[in-house]
Amino acid sequence: MANELRQKAIRLLARREHTQAELARKLSALGTQDEIDAVLAELQASHLQSDSRAAENYVRSQAARLGTSRLRQNLKMRGVASDLIEAQLAQGAITDEQERAREVWRKKFSAAPTDAREWARQARFLQGRGFASDIIRRVLKEALEEDQ
Repeated sequence: MANELRQKAIRLLARREHTQAELARKLSALGTQDEIDAVLAELQASHLQSDSRAAENYVRSQAARLGTSRLRQNLKMRGVASDLIEAQLAQGAITDEQERAREVWRKKFSAAPTDAREWARQARFLQGRGFASDIIRRVLKEALEEDQ
């Protein structure tokens, strides 16, 4: 049974990096907790699974689309430890948050908001992507100033 668990875990890791918590959840129907823990320990010892690597890959792939708070929330949901999350977010992989928000806004909207309702709609979109309120205000204010 442990061999089947190990093979399933390796197949999952071949597709993308998974955190230990994600693998444990996906393997839970296939074996006992002790068997799963043993397989996960073996994978970590052989450097096939790493929460740090999984977090780094996730941040690198999603940073252009999401704000810091959304990245932090998604990593917590994936079972990454808080100190590891902060270390990944502090690394140079994330460029300027305001510049990222500006790029996300440009891809979605062709023009600056013309009224309060449109401003609120665009702000909600950026907020849903995890950008901070002060950054959203600056991005939308810049867009208004550019249109004038």
